[in-house]
Amino acid sequence: MTAHPLDLTTEDELRTVKAVLTDNGLLTESVRVAFCGPEEPDKAAVLAHAPGSVVDRRFRVLLLDLPTGESHDVIVSASRSEIDKSVRIDPAVTGQLPITDTEFDLVEEIVLASEAWCEALKRRGLDPSTVRTVPLSAGAYDDCPVGEGRRIVRALGFQQLHEKDHPWAHPVDGMVAYVDLTSREVIEVVDHRELPVPAESGNFDDPEVAGEARTTLKPIEITQPQGPSFTLDGSLLTWQNWSLRIGFNEREGLTLHQLGFDGRPIVYRASIAEMVVPYADPSPVRYWQNYFDAGEYMFARYTNSLELGCDCLGEITYLDAVIADDFGDPKTIRNAICVHEEDYGVLWKHSDMFADSNETRRQRRLVVSFFTTIGNYDYGFYWYLYLDGTIQCEAKATGIVFTSAYPEEGHEYATQIAPGLGAPFHQHLFSARLDMTVDGTHNAVEEVDAVRVPMGPGNPYGNAFAERRTRLGQESQARRLADQGRARTWQIVNPEKVNRLGRPVGYALHPEGRPVLLADDSSVIHDRAAFATKHLWVTAYDPDERYPAGDFVNQHPGGAGLPEWTAADRPLDGEDIVLWHTFGLTHFPRPEDWPVMPVDYAGFTLKPVGFFDRNPTLDVPASAGRHCHGD
Repeated sequence: MTAHPLDLTTEDELRTVKAVLTDNGLLTESVRVAFCGPEEPDKAAVLAHAPGSVVDRRFRVLLLDLPTGESHDVIVSASRSEIDKSVRIDPAVTGQLPITDTEFDLVEEIVLASEAWCEALKRRGLDPSTVRTVPLSAGAYDDCPVGEGRRIVRALGFQQLHEKDHPWAHPVDGMVAYVDLTSREVIEVVDHRELPVPAESGNFDDPEVAGEARTTLKPIEITQPQGPSFTLDGSLLTWQNWSLRIGFNEREGLTLHQLGFDGRPIVYRASIAEMVVPYADPSPVRYWQNYFDAGEYMFARYTNSLELGCDCLGEITYLDAVIADDFGDPKTIRNAICVHEEDYGVLWKHSDMFADSNETRRQRRLVVSFFTTIGNYDYGFYWYLYLDGTIQCEAKATGIVFTSAYPEEGHEYATQIAPGLGAPFHQHLFSARLDMTVDGTHNAVEEVDAVRVPMGPGNPYGNAFAERRTRLGQESQARRLADQGRARTWQIVNPEKVNRLGRPVGYALHPEGRPVLLADDSSVIHDRAAFATKHLWVTAYDPDERYPAGDFVNQHPGGAGLPEWTAADRPLDGEDIVLWHTFGLTHFPRPEDWPVMPVDYAGFTLKPVGFFDRNPTLDVPASAGRHCHGD
């Protein structure tokens, strides 16, 4: 029985949802589930929930009829076994539903039935049966017009020389197939140029490629003889002064809810609401490569089952995640979410020559994470909570870089990573949705810059510098870029709550300040991924505003989501507000990234600024271990 509106999804709930959809004629043999996830209640309703109250568990389901492309957006109550809403949507207007696993599985069969595709491969001396097709989202370009409502993917080829061969090492470059998923036909093959297929193996798991395993690494054992310091009651996680609820859905993956410290709310909901991977190769067969891994692919469908000692180390608690497959049946991902705590070095330290004191305290953090694999790339998302009230998010990118052939004359938009093998330049840009509740729902945002002070009467020696605060009062004023030259942060304050020094309590968003979207302002991807053109957007809270590029990203021409919402220019000062933070990587691949890429990192930090009256970790005890005392 569900005890809280934000509890994790159960298998029984999804069975009920399927039964309701089937009984109402919406889920038939030809219909597939493109998305199914919790339809969370409005924030006010959740905050007003009292233990023991009736919980109405509702789910949003996107349904796709494969033979016709007919699409429905449905809200189902699993508690009441009723349909609350069913809307037929027009993909030609709204954009297409996410691509389903069923469709991905069909693409290779469709492409291999294409005479044009097979002839192009044979001209290259390749056996079509050895070429794996990689279906990729098509975007919204003139050669794939949205207005026609056709459901399109594009397919590139990679040769697989044997069953265990990693085909990413052997791109069949210079050709691409356009596939209509509804009619199940190849509508065009663009055969631009014949390029040699790179021959060198990329099988990093083959001893002949990797070499002998080194024997010099000694074991690292992490033990907590008394167990971990956190407790988990269903989805409610408590650790030290922290409390939060853990959620999960197939579009965003891990979601964190009602983060609070000492009973004081800080963040109502935090998630990675979208990510886009725009590529820089403008060639005729690759210019369209821009993937929205959340909105187009539902990237958390492919969440890994984590293994102790491999993915997580130490005293680990795992949570399973339940999602729906294409047929609406529940699918349980074992060990989808990892919870553990880890040492994080020195928390604070001082040796004082006057007081003859020498004190050190060690920092530790609580880690909540998951990993998902999208084709060639693997992404880990880690949320860290620290003893001093700091919140941090870190994305880890690893796996295999997307490859191309590297021509003899070179390529200005790709790196040669192996003989004849290229990797196009690209970005990984994430959008974190941070629904803030810093000591309540009435918040405001101040941009804080470090500024130089000119030499003058008030600064005769020229050494002064100051802090400049700018209140972002309207949505039009809150589309901002980071500026590391000014140490720019954004402070979320509560104008109604002050600390003992009379200042509004607050939390500061510290951006890494790496490049935002580098594509031209007039490009298609600029319109479709407008969220990625700014490091910060702030919006007034609206429960229907969930995804920064809009609800239906696949083949959408752009303009949905944040640019559309902020056009209303709603007031933000002292309101219920949501921050949207773009962060990520600009990747110029290296030879060292091949044949498997060491983890690269990107993220951001939320730090308390006047939220506490003093250092909140004075009560952390000194370490009791014998090594600390030199025994």
